[in-house]
Amino acid sequence: MTPLSDSNRAAPALAPSEIVTWDATTLSRHLHDRVVSCREVMNAYLDHVDAANPLVNAIVSRRERAALLAEADTADRELTNGHSRGWMHGFPQAIKDLSDARGLPTTQGSPLLAGQIAATDSLMVARMRAAGAIVIGKTNTPEFGLGSQSYNPVFGATRNAFDRTRTAGGSSGGAAAALAMRMLPVADGSDMMGSLRNPAAFNDVIGFRPSFGRVPGLAADPFGQQLATNGPMGRTIADVARLLETQSGFDRRAPLSLGEPLRRETDTVDTALERDVRGLRIGWLGDWGGHLAMESGVLALCEAALNRLVECGAEIDACDTPFDPDTLWQSWTTLRHWAVAGNLGGYYADPATRERLKPEAQWEVERGLPLSAQEIYAANVQRGDAYHAWSSLFERFDYLAMPSAQLFPFDVDNHWPSEIAGRPMDTYHRWMEVVVPASMLGAPVVSLPAGLSEEGLPMGFQLIGRPRNDWGVLQLARAYEKASGGLARLPPALQPAR
Repeated sequence: MTPLSDSNRAAPALAPSEIVTWDATTLSRHLHDRVVSCREVMNAYLDHVDAANPLVNAIVSRRERAALLAEADTADRELTNGHSRGWMHGFPQAIKDLSDARGLPTTQGSPLLAGQIAATDSLMVARMRAAGAIVIGKTNTPEFGLGSQSYNPVFGATRNAFDRTRTAGGSSGGAAAALAMRMLPVADGSDMMGSLRNPAAFNDVIGFRPSFGRVPGLAADPFGQQLATNGPMGRTIADVARLLETQSGFDRRAPLSLGEPLRRETDTVDTALERDVRGLRIGWLGDWGGHLAMESGVLALCEAALNRLVECGAEIDACDTPFDPDTLWQSWTTLRHWAVAGNLGGYYADPATRERLKPEAQWEVERGLPLSAQEIYAANVQRGDAYHAWSSLFERFDYLAMPSAQLFPFDVDNHWPSEIAGRPMDTYHRWMEVVVPASMLGAPVVSLPAGLSEEGLPMGFQLIGRPRNDWGVLQLARAYEKASGGLARLPPALQPAR
């Protein structure tokens, strides 16, 4: 592993414009109050991306400045005429490179798709554009989103905002690093196996995986594939909540999408996030009774962070996993193999394209193709059993908590960690087993910054709520944010020189 030193943790300090340091809620207010113009905001962000992106390689497929300034000028004219598209009016925004954004490549990090231009927006992107976002490019991701390390042969690796020798995580690694480096006000991401949570933890920002169906997508198999979902990332809970509202809502083309409102419409977002958390019961699962390998320092950092909620009056008790972890893993991997094989099986069938798939993708497909209908059925039954067992914990607890990752950000040149604390990892994703329960439950879960290790590396912890209690999770997260005095600290490269 590359030795750590002050010189490779951070580049010489940048001097970003004040505009890019505003949280998204403040940016929206200043744009609508005409404190700053959309053109000024666009120029500030593009200048900052020019300076900061070479350090981390988070934003790819960038559009030309002239075209973006023209769109910003249109947005200014609309505000002058009293018309706002929504709270994101004039926001520079980059879209995760697994989602289509009209007129931009959707490479998914694969050379097989490089150069293919999207003719339309995905449902989520269309909603963000309708709210006023101006798409400036895409955010980097691992090949086909596989693996929690954002490297690919098209754009290379995305580096951690706090230490450029380390990974930004994935698959929303580009989104998380861009957020941390203040190159975006908010970001979209997606999450099958922690892809909104692990990179948020690794870059000291907030990632929210919503209840399944909350943020719908137009999948080729709208009934069968229920592991992955899109969702929001941000630097404040209010920003995450606002973006979640933009992304959410029923669409008849997505038959399992949810239509009920997230909160009472009579309240503002900020008012609706306030909640007295005294007496709330939180179950701490830690390392699942020793089942999970954990790097030294992860548990202690997360437990110390969680104690801030004790200071707010919440009650935290240790609890055991309610379902056999090995059975849960077996069910998870079977369903994941099935999903990936369905998505990539066509590429695998052709020897010319198969050899251009990374080994981890080939491995998933090779285990998915031979699965029988009975094996898939059995895995779904196991998932149902796990759902009922984990749901039983909510009879004793209001929320559950555990780390967001099992180790701190690792060497960016390693595709995945082969061991944690001396324990070997038997697959390329076993080191992220801690995120599987929320994914299998389809439950809302937020990754919150827990703090930094002695080496200055970020870590986060998960708060999991009952299915469809998305707003309750955000309310508890808001209480943690207030108790912490704010979240999402500036990375070293943006801190003023001492």
